[in-house]
Amino acid sequence: MHTIDGLKVKYPGADVWQMGDSPALASELAELIAKGIKTATCGSLASYQKEGAASRIGSYIIVLNGQEEPACVVRLVSARLVRYCHVTAEFARKEGEGDLSLEYWRKEHQRFFTQEGTFSEDMELVAEEFEVVELL
Repeated sequence: MHTIDGLKVKYPGADVWQMGDSPALASELAELIAKGIKTATCGSLASYQKEGAASRIGSYIIVLNGQEEPACVVRLVSARLVRYCHVTAEFARKEGEGDLSLEYWRKEHQRFFTQEGTFSEDMELVAEEFEVVELL
C-alpha cells in the first residue's frame, strides 16, 4: 500500500486531491480517473482564489478515494479559464461522469456550484486536463 508521504518523495511537490462532495463520489471519481474515463475536472475560479490554489502545468497530483487512500497519480497537462456557459460537450465528456453528456454535466455542476455558493451562468471555471502516470 502506498502512503501519501511515500508518494510525495517519489513525486516532489505533488498536490493531493480528493474530488467530489462526498466520500462515495470521491471513490467513484478516483475510479473513473484510474480507468482513464475521467481525464478532466473543473472548479470555480472563485474557490481557487479563496483557497490560494494555483494549477501548474506539468505538476503531479495524488488522487485520493473516499477513504482518503491514494488511488492514482496524475499529471496536469492543461489548465484554462472558461465560463460555465461556454463549456463544450467535448469537455463534459472528458469529465467522464454520468452519461458523458453536456446536459448531465450542466445539471450536476450547477448543483455542485450552487451548494458551493458560486453558481452563475457566466461564472469563470478553471478547466484542467490530466493524464494518469501511476495506478496505485
